[in-house]
Amino acid sequence: MKKIDRKQGFSLLELLVVIGIMSILLTFGLSSYSTSQKKSRDAKRRGDLKTIQQAAEQYYSVCGFVYPTNLGTRGISCPTGNVTMIPTESLPMDPKSGSTYGCNGTCNSTQFTLCATPEVDSGTICVTNQQ
Repeated sequence: MKKIDRKQGFSLLELLVVIGIMSILLTFGLSSYSTSQKKSRDAKRRGDLKTIQQAAEQYYSVCGFVYPTNLGTRGISCPTGNVTMIPTESLPMDPKSGSTYGCNGTCNSTQFTLCATPEVDSGTICVTNQQ
């Protein structure tokens, strides 16, 4: 019997198939990573708005049963009594744009509505006064 000497290795077709499969898996991985980042930023927005809402409610009970009129633009602190709920430098910002959460609709001493636009879900994320 004659022994056939073949080189060990992969054919070009096998390599192309493996590269194709890897690129498909990479596409799915990057897609899900991008979606999870967007969902994470949406969760941060919800948490930030809840934090501002809680600070506004504290302001309401400590500072004479009125809401701050500058919600989302400056820190939240009582004009009298030296009580600070959220200092200006700690004011939550939108995780993507870096801007503050603006007041939507009516924001005065008796009521407020703060909203943010989510990246994944449709609609808006809003918080309002609880009193």
